[in-house]
Amino acid sequence: MAILDKIRKKTTILILIIGLALFAFVISGIFSANTFSGDKVGSAIAEVDGESISIDEFRQKVDAASRNYGANASSMQVVNSVYEQEVRNAILEKQFDELGISVEHDQIVEFLKTNPTYSQLPQFLNENGVFDENKFIEFVSDLKENNAAGYQDWLQTEAAIINAAKEQIYYNLIRSGVGTTLKEGELDYKLTNDKLDIKYVRVPYSSIADSTIAISKSEIESYVNKHKDNFKQEDSRDIQFVYFQEKASLEDENLVKANIEKLLSDKQVFNETTKETVTEAGFRNTTNIAAFLDINSDSKFDTIYNPKSNLPSKFADSIIALPIGGIYGPYRDGDSYKVTKLTGRKEGGNVKASHILITYVGSQSAGDDVIRTKEEAEKKAKEILSEAKKSDADFAELAKTNSEGPSAPRGGDLGFFQEGRMVQAFNDFAFNNKVGTIGVVETEFGFHVVKVDEKQDIYQVANLEREIEASGETIDMLFQNATKFEMESIEGEGSFTELAKSKNYVVRPVNKINAMDESLPGLSSQRSIVQWAFNSDSEIGDIKRFDLNDGYAIVQLTAKYKKGLMSSEDASATVLPILRKEKKAVKILSDNKGKSFDAFAKDNNVSSSTASALTVKSPTLPGAGREPAVVGTAYVLGEGKTSGLIEGETGIFMVSVTKKTEATKLENYSTFSNTLKASKVNRVNAAVYESLKEGSEIEDNRSMFY
Repeated sequence: MAILDKIRKKTTILILIIGLALFAFVISGIFSANTFSGDKVGSAIAEVDGESISIDEFRQKVDAASRNYGANASSMQVVNSVYEQEVRNAILEKQFDELGISVEHDQIVEFLKTNPTYSQLPQFLNENGVFDENKFIEFVSDLKENNAAGYQDWLQTEAAIINAAKEQIYYNLIRSGVGTTLKEGELDYKLTNDKLDIKYVRVPYSSIADSTIAISKSEIESYVNKHKDNFKQEDSRDIQFVYFQEKASLEDENLVKANIEKLLSDKQVFNETTKETVTEAGFRNTTNIAAFLDINSDSKFDTIYNPKSNLPSKFADSIIALPIGGIYGPYRDGDSYKVTKLTGRKEGGNVKASHILITYVGSQSAGDDVIRTKEEAEKKAKEILSEAKKSDADFAELAKTNSEGPSAPRGGDLGFFQEGRMVQAFNDFAFNNKVGTIGVVETEFGFHVVKVDEKQDIYQVANLEREIEASGETIDMLFQNATKFEMESIEGEGSFTELAKSKNYVVRPVNKINAMDESLPGLSSQRSIVQWAFNSDSEIGDIKRFDLNDGYAIVQLTAKYKKGLMSSEDASATVLPILRKEKKAVKILSDNKGKSFDAFAKDNNVSSSTASALTVKSPTLPGAGREPAVVGTAYVLGEGKTSGLIEGETGIFMVSVTKKTEATKLENYSTFSNTLKASKVNRVNAAVYESLKEGSEIEDNRSMFY
């Protein structure tokens, strides 16, 4: 009772404590969510013009897409692919709603019929190989009744089909308004085919040293502000890292080599069962190679015979020179040590041959259009044989002209093959005759005019192989070195770079990482590093160790860039060359104002050059590069006329037109007009969507979830 009385007296304090605890819990939840925007952002992968894309639905689509992609894409590639599609759907759906575009059941079926992605699926085809609407309906009904997961996937597919059909309608409406006139076709024809011969003088911008041109910070800022669209940037980060890769040391390598050498010779082994010491054969003397390699090697015994080209190129000559049963090694091949034993050799066991196939009615490879008899086929084959045996005959051309086999486009070349790969008669001819022999062989496929092109010896080898791996001691030392460097770089007074240099570690910078990047140069897929770099708690200068599959990376965050306009410092690398070029152009123009063609060349100590058969569509000058302004100016000049000073891409020019050859006039320019129209139509989808996307407000929250 005394305790209850105390509680009653302290009720106000108790309520206050509970209230503070709940408040702390709520505040904790807000901060842990890393956002002050509440459930709206917390449940949306993105917002497009104020419309949220639910994270739950997005995850379902990612799961379905992952099943479709399989191992062909990483998790982030799948996420990004689904994200781009969802944003696209959201942007275009707004257009569909405004225009009243909808797709009904019959339109879905019509879309499926005309889309090869679906119309060629076997489950939708009838016995004639034609898309059957009833089979399609049965397929969906069966999924709904018997495969719940498959039906859910189908609903997503159906939604994608509907969107695709809407897109088709939408873009067809736009494309229907795209056109070109005959005058546009005529102009395009002339710009492509009117030819110009010119003489020109160029004073290159490089004739003025960069060091003589001063550019101020304010000039860079002014240029950036005038060209804001060219200097937009997304949120990005710069990092640098030292990579401690888990790899074998020289001691590890030598140990592997020593261990493989021990396996070559016989050894004495005590048999616990018989209580006797017996001799166990080593790799050199073993009579059961397959069993020996199963126990002692990282690779099994491969009984296949191979040509020299399939053996390690650096050691092939030594291996094929061995006697049967001889061994070569140990030698290092990639990340392994090997000892190779030559276990078999077949002289001429790999044959390269060409053939000309002549088919007849009833032969297995005869097409429906073949009407010749067997006797006629044999006669034709013998005629070709006589032609092929002539000293000046080109067998490949004869094959291209006469052969009815699939190798005809390759000149009848069948490549290399070993015994048993061809039908018996063909096989016997190829392996029983010398290189250069040409003859006729009859098989069930028809009559073959066969030429033996080349023969190779083939070899059977057994490889005793051990992978070179880092030992436990090496891995422990790597961890110690990585940890020590991490601690010293965090606590030390010197810079990250200086400390790494003092220890002979390589520092690798990675600049302008985006929030959704997955792969980093030198480290491949390291999403965790990117997430850390974009974490709001990570500050410039922070250092963190990351455990990788094959080692450790000690990473430092070196810069942050906010979304918006680049600073003058970040833009300077791009802007400086532009401003220098502009100032050089002004100087050259002012120094040469009013000069004649010859005086312009003489006073600048340059020679005139010529260019012929120039067109506006191909405005490239020999020795100067692409110069559209120069060629365009020449195009509007009359023959024999000289231009004033022209500001080009690589310098200041003066041009004299020496000859103009107008293209032959045509009666009709519809072909060129239609080509222009097709080009415009082909650009509609991409151009329209990019324009819509640029005009949309998109809030990307992917980095909060992935």
